[in-house]
Amino acid sequence: LWRREWIDQNRVDRVPELTRVVVAVDPPVSSSPEADACGIIVAGLGIDGRAYVVADRTIKGREPQIWARAAVAAARDFAASRIVAEVNQGGDLVVLVIHQVDATIPVRKVRATTGKWHRAEPVAALYADGRVVHVGEHVALENQLVAFAADGTTPATLGGKRPDRLDALVWAITEDRKS
Repeated sequence: LWRREWIDQNRVDRVPELTRVVVAVDPPVSSSPEADACGIIVAGLGIDGRAYVVADRTIKGREPQIWARAAVAAARDFAASRIVAEVNQGGDLVVLVIHQVDATIPVRKVRATTGKWHRAEPVAALYADGRVVHVGEHVALENQLVAFAADGTTPATLGGKRPDRLDALVWAITEDRKS
């Protein structure tokens, strides 16, 4: 779905002027060391109309309060207008745990109603068109993007886990593209 050259050809060293920044969170169901990671991606919309992937703050094997603190810290660090949180695996509890850290931060709930591949395909097309730019290198995220399979999985070489970074990226870019 993604090609390494799409990412490499659209990479910059510094964050340009952004009109909006969001933090997207794809929370895990559990917090054991074997559990999926909590995808936390920061992205912004540039004045040039392109989406910029600014940071990957993904964490693994941590309790909800810890990933919520990490998401709120990312929102503060990058002056995000909101956190976008997938709620399929926790519903209102996802928002509640974020608001326990910071009750003032806006959280937009999103729910996956289609498969990962179908959600990711439009974002991959934006990459192919040069409309998504990575600020610096995000090795783990980029490896997950280029390894993503049509069945919504990542290969065993990347741990065979859910593509949590990719999921968060898709939510961030999708939200970022909204007017």
